[in-house]
Amino acid sequence: MRAMKEGDLAFFYHSNEGKEIVGIAKVVKEAYQDPTTDDTNWVVVEFSPVETLKNPVTLARVKAEPLLSNMELVRQGRLSVSAVKPEEFDKVLEMSQRS
Repeated sequence: MRAMKEGDLAFFYHSNEGKEIVGIAKVVKEAYQDPTTDDTNWVVVEFSPVETLKNPVTLARVKAEPLLSNMELVRQGRLSVSAVKPEEFDKVLEMSQRS
């Protein structure tokens, strides 16, 4: 999260119910100390919604797509936050256009 910069785009992913990418958000405020704790390991990033995907992209579909086989979501699925390469981002957007 500390690497996120204002203006960066991110996927909004339902990690419990549904396990699917459902939208795009934009970083509007870069990482700062989480105000709910004194532990400096915890930071907060603020996002603003950009759009809801036409069709959610399920984790199963992501895993079935060869181009996404190295995506952190596939390799380390328990992460709450993970980096997405530009080509992965574009592929997920393409997949969201089909149901």
